[in-house]
Amino acid sequence: MEEAPSYVLVFPTVFARKRIPQLTANIKTILRIRGQEFRSVGRDGDIILVHANDPVFASSAIGLLFGVRKVAIARRAGNGLDELVSKIVSVGGNLLLRGERFLVTVEGTTKGFIAKDAEVAATSRIIERKEELGAVPGTAGRFDREIYAYVTPRNAYVCIFSDVGAGGVPTQRDGRRDAACAVYDEMSAASCFACMRQGYDVSITVFYKSRAGMLNLARMLNRLIPRMLRQEVELEFVRMGNGGSRDRGGRSAGGKYRAFVGAVTGAMQSMQGPGSRMALATPPAAFPADVVDAHVLYVTEHGMAPLVPLAGTDEDGIYGIARELVLGDAGVKRLEKEIAMAGAAGGTADAGWQDGAAKAEQGQKVTVRVGANNTHDILDSLYPESSGSS
Repeated sequence: MEEAPSYVLVFPTVFARKRIPQLTANIKTILRIRGQEFRSVGRDGDIILVHANDPVFASSAIGLLFGVRKVAIARRAGNGLDELVSKIVSVGGNLLLRGERFLVTVEGTTKGFIAKDAEVAATSRIIERKEELGAVPGTAGRFDREIYAYVTPRNAYVCIFSDVGAGGVPTQRDGRRDAACAVYDEMSAASCFACMRQGYDVSITVFYKSRAGMLNLARMLNRLIPRMLRQEVELEFVRMGNGGSRDRGGRSAGGKYRAFVGAVTGAMQSMQGPGSRMALATPPAAFPADVVDAHVLYVTEHGMAPLVPLAGTDEDGIYGIARELVLGDAGVKRLEKEIAMAGAAGGTADAGWQDGAAKAEQGQKVTVRVGANNTHDILDSLYPESSGSS
């Protein structure tokens, strides 16, 4: 007898519930970009159901999307009590290892019974049938494995695997929610990530001081561009030299850092022009209020709409994004240093951006075909003379 197919369940965030058509379109797009074949993508109640040829790779691709609260691989069953309990026991029970403490969780829209009925019945039957494994029921605060089932008005699904999604708002590729982001360090990369999570379709300009720092920036870009819903991503690279400010002598580290951030804002303003949105990597939790206000006012006065994606984000929020970007211990330490410099005494609120507008060199555009070699492709495009020896 042929084994029942597995499906990918996509659970939208609360922000995505009114944007299901956009999220569905994004799912199809990222599956095509990743070369994953699928038979259908549609709704079943409050979830999006994906019938993919390879559910494991499909769920991994979908997990990159914003607007997804959770993604799971599941087997389908009838939504009656007996059918649901039977499927939980046969599918979920087989996932248990010897001595594991398990928890059965049933959610969704049940009819003719309550979720607790299914949880209790399935737990009792698993204990009875898996006695030789020594598996015991756990509690909500203490368990080794959760056996999760979700019920819709038409079907029920028992999950084999589940993972947390990226959260946020589905990326909107309609031209009405575009934003320009600058990436030059860990904090700016976190700001760009937060901007993407808010549903903006971003364009990225990379600012660097030297060739030595490009490897670290390329690694961060490798975490951002797979989420941009494009097969090919065009990046612009601008070398700012070692400064970015006219009066560097005697400045504190904080003053020099804020001057460089100001230079980036000035360069972005001159490159983007009026009418566009610009994301500012100046979170109020890190930068003095007068610096944040000055950047917002400067952008506004030049006819652009300023965004501060990390506004309202505290320390836990910024470091949470850092973990999602997989910056590693060294990257987290650099982020800590950047936060310290952003809030240090010294410098002025408006330092840097006039120099940035004047000194930004001609940008170099690089087109990257999104895949496994993004980091190398970026470096090889910028430094073709060393591509064969790296």
